[in-house]
Amino acid sequence: MRGNKNEVRLNNGVDIPIIGFGTYSFENDRRTTQHAVQMALQMGYKHFDTAHIYGSEPALGNALCDAMSNGLIERESLFITSKLWGSHHHDPVSALKQTLMNLGMEYLDMYLVHWPVKLKPWVSHPLPKEEDFDKLDLETTWAGMEKCLEMGLCRGIGVSNFSSKKIENLLTFASVTPALNQVEMHPMWRQKKVRDYCRENKIHVSAYSALGGPGNFWGSTAVLDNPIIHSISLRHNATPAQVALKWGLSRGASVIVKSFNEERLKENMGALDLKLEDRDILEIEKMEEWKIMRGECYVNQSTSPYKTIQELWDDEI
Repeated sequence: MRGNKNEVRLNNGVDIPIIGFGTYSFENDRRTTQHAVQMALQMGYKHFDTAHIYGSEPALGNALCDAMSNGLIERESLFITSKLWGSHHHDPVSALKQTLMNLGMEYLDMYLVHWPVKLKPWVSHPLPKEEDFDKLDLETTWAGMEKCLEMGLCRGIGVSNFSSKKIENLLTFASVTPALNQVEMHPMWRQKKVRDYCRENKIHVSAYSALGGPGNFWGSTAVLDNPIIHSISLRHNATPAQVALKWGLSRGASVIVKSFNEERLKENMGALDLKLEDRDILEIEKMEEWKIMRGECYVNQSTSPYKTIQELWDDEI
């Protein structure tokens, strides 16, 4: 880390704020999202995470553009991430141009391959059916991502939901090493193998569902309800959410948290001031592991490149 202690420098020289505001909501409501982004900006959030498939790009863009036009924040102070959906693998450049139009922005700070899955170009829903899959050609997809970077449409490119083995494969043909791998990571799914591999290759790990995804249709409160997390929070006069987030930060990751609630937005920021002790970390390391976002919808016996859940995650599950 250098300069601002709440930022980490990526392998491309760009600084990423270590707490990000997530905009995924199963029933995405534009007005609710815009209001939440405005609150987040007022509390000092500068890192905003969206994706084409979330449907939140226009609302996020409206809120950020309003704040910029009112002089509340400059574009250079923001870090905006979006993601390439599976149905756009054939043309990442056009997909990114559409994302920028949705956001009202000239460039992204980070553009990620959302899943190692290619879908047919007309598929626009988040849970693909068997007939929706196309043949994955990651080399061509990544060449398109590199083209986005070359054209100045984004400052960095990376991946999401990639196992260490999938990144290892990507590095055999990539001209540009991914700057970042965004994966599910929290005290009950600690991602040690991915973290170790990414650290060796100077790839930053960003944690989504850093609290276990409570409030999402696939999420769980298991992390926040865990008695070990509760006992650590009581010891430090903190909340379970702050403990879970600080654990992720202490492992060198940035954390993406989604809440449209003002008090929880403040609470999440409070994780920056918490200091965990060695014994806290050791207690968390003993917690039983459980992957919450398993991605079963990307596995099938006929059209997916992954016939089992173990193939999707390369046995890192």
